[in-house]
Amino acid sequence: MTKAELVNTISSKLGTEKAETQKIIEAFMHEIRSAMYQGDNVYLRGFGSFIIKTRAAKTGRNISKNTAIEIPAHNIPAFKPSKTFTEKVKAKVAVK
Repeated sequence: MTKAELVNTISSKLGTEKAETQKIIEAFMHEIRSAMYQGDNVYLRGFGSFIIKTRAAKTGRNISKNTAIEIPAHNIPAFKPSKTFTEKVKAKVAVK
């Protein structure tokens, strides 16, 4: 599902205009990004958590030059679904 499809679906379910629904979705995503840029995690009970994970420093390899490079420690955004969300997906979605 794309963002446009999400806007269409929510707009039709709520009976609102697509432009207004898109503004709401954009604001929602902006607030999640803003919180994470500040180092905060976002917890949505029953859905999941947008968390910041820290990757440790490690040694990698530049295969084109055959040299070792140091990859510094860094943070990455991640999503961790809630237990109920995970269970429902397991129950309702067939394994491909």
